[in-house]
Formats: sequence, C-alpha cells, structure tokens
Amino acid sequence: MNVLLVALGASVGAPLRWLIDIQVQQRWSPVLPVGTLIANVVGSLVLGFLAYQLEPNSPALLLIGVGFCGSLTTFSSFAWETLQLAEQGGNRYAFINIAGSVALCMGVAAAGWGIASLVAG
Repeated sequence: MNVLLVALGASVGAPLRWLIDIQVQQRWSPVLPVGTLIANVVGSLVLGFLAYQLEPNSPALLLIGVGFCGSLTTFSSFAWETLQLAEQGGNRYAFINIAGSVALCMGVAAAGWGIASLVAG
C-alpha cells in the first residue's frame, strides 16, 4: 500500500514540475533555470510544513511528502541544468544557481516548518 501512495503522489508531482518549467520557459528566457527553482522552492516549503505536522511514514506524508514533493522537486534537473550553465561558460551562473538554490530551498523548508509550528499552536 505504501508504494502505491508514493506512486500516486509522484504521478501528480512530476507532471506539475514539467508544466511549471514549460510555463516559465514560454514566458521568459531566463539565464538561470528558474522553472526548476520554483518547483524546488514550492516542494521544499510544502515538505517543511508536512514534516512538522505529520508522523514519519504516515500515509499522508508518503502520498504528499515523499510522492508529490519528491517528484515535484528535482535534484537531477538541478544538477544537469547547473552543469549546462558551467559548460556554456557560465561558471558564475552555475555557482549562483547552486548557492541560491540550496540557500533558498533550505530557507523555505525551515519557513514551512515554522509556519506549521505556528498553525499547530
């Protein structure tokens, strides 16, 4: 049953990540991979919130946290896009992408945790 919950969540998160990226690319032509950053930030915020609220291995955490957030956020796309920046001569942009993404995602995960603690009272 647990694997089905994760798969169900992932079946929503992965296409949403792709749609976010496509929408960003169609509207802007950013130097940095902003679509992946947006997906990673949203997923980190939601996961930070859920991690405070839910018990480890609870069905909701498996569905939303592991499945949805796990497939919405993407380390592989982040790594590949950062490599592309570096290979295209954008070492500075690659570094900005790494430092900014890690700091921002950690910050919003902590913010999600904090928001959840305030909501829980």
